[in-house]
Amino acid sequence: MSKAALAAVLAKAPSDVVILSSLRTPICRAKKGLLKDAYPEELLAAVLRATREAVPEMDAAAVDDVGVGVVLSELGGSKAARMALNHAGYPNSTSLFTANRACASSLQSIALVAAQIRTGAADAGIGAGMESMTRNYGSRAVPVDVWPELRESAARHVRDCVLPMGITAENVAERYGVDRAVQDEVAAESHRRAARARDAGWFRSQTVPVTTRFRDVDERGDPVGEGRDVTVARDDGIRDGVTADALARLKPAFKPGGRSTAGNSSQVSDGAAATLLMRRSTATRLGLGAHVMGKFVAAATVGCDPDEMGVGPAVAIPKLLGRLGLDKEHVDRWEINEAFASQVVYCLRELGLTDAWEKGKVNPDGGAIALGHPLGATGARMTSTLMHGLKRQGGEVGVVSMCVGTGMGMAALFVRE
Repeated sequence: MSKAALAAVLAKAPSDVVILSSLRTPICRAKKGLLKDAYPEELLAAVLRATREAVPEMDAAAVDDVGVGVVLSELGGSKAARMALNHAGYPNSTSLFTANRACASSLQSIALVAAQIRTGAADAGIGAGMESMTRNYGSRAVPVDVWPELRESAARHVRDCVLPMGITAENVAERYGVDRAVQDEVAAESHRRAARARDAGWFRSQTVPVTTRFRDVDERGDPVGEGRDVTVARDDGIRDGVTADALARLKPAFKPGGRSTAGNSSQVSDGAAATLLMRRSTATRLGLGAHVMGKFVAAATVGCDPDEMGVGPAVAIPKLLGRLGLDKEHVDRWEINEAFASQVVYCLRELGLTDAWEKGKVNPDGGAIALGHPLGATGARMTSTLMHGLKRQGGEVGVVSMCVGTGMGMAALFVRE
């Protein structure tokens, strides 16, 4: 049965939802990185403009709808995102919505746009995401004015929805025996792989340079000197030469005696990403077949306990593969978000993918520990890394998956052509 299921996934049909472009901005450190003074909608405008330029034969009016993953921005980012869309040269006939599924927001946008295309509600669309954690992280990340009955609820799973993410990472480590040493090893390897990919130029085809303003900061984070124009072309969170021994010297970040640190957790970051989707028959009719990179196949979401939300990929991936009749052996490349090293290690073990990780089939170009995790943009960033990575390395089937705050997992399957 699995062979027939794989053949069905790989088969081409006019109704397929194909990918014509998948791009991202550089991912930079919040508060200190070169994109700290950029607005999230500024980053979105840059990647939406680059999406148009990547398929110059396409009239921008062919894009029916744009979905933008946003987590922290004011008013869900809807007004600013629409302004960015118009600024990037798309006509008023192109509509826009924003989506918030926390860390999976832009993957959710891709899935929603794909569903519109599949059901005939649209012929083409863009699944995107944006986040400036420099501007919006902190107090906006945790709700303050919440119905008192929820905050005081006797039900633990109600209260745990606002549990700090770092504590959920510690819960995973303690409950499932993920020790500090293996977390630091995974974190160091993430940086090593990301540095290798950067130095080899593997990120260039997916990364859109951004020209913006930048003002230096002192050790306390206060602005100093005059601002200047900069063109940012590379991720700036990757640490060259970092070792597990060096990471082992860092103090726990979330609780005394804990196992999660600033070094083995994802970086707070700024960035944006976008994936252009179209019905295959529409791409053929418009003469855009040469731009087809692959296709979106399916996505799945599933809930889990909020206080161990990091287990999300371990429950979402089996649900996705089960729906498609596929086995993990059919997947050539995995992108599993590195929210925290503890949850990555647990998910690899639970999914039976530890050997695949060691062989470089999981996060071969590093993950969020090295590259960063701009919440609303991460899913689309991972999709870009997956599609370009499959093209470079070979292989046909890829999976993107992540855990989701408040207790969820999401996974999506793509095919390269």
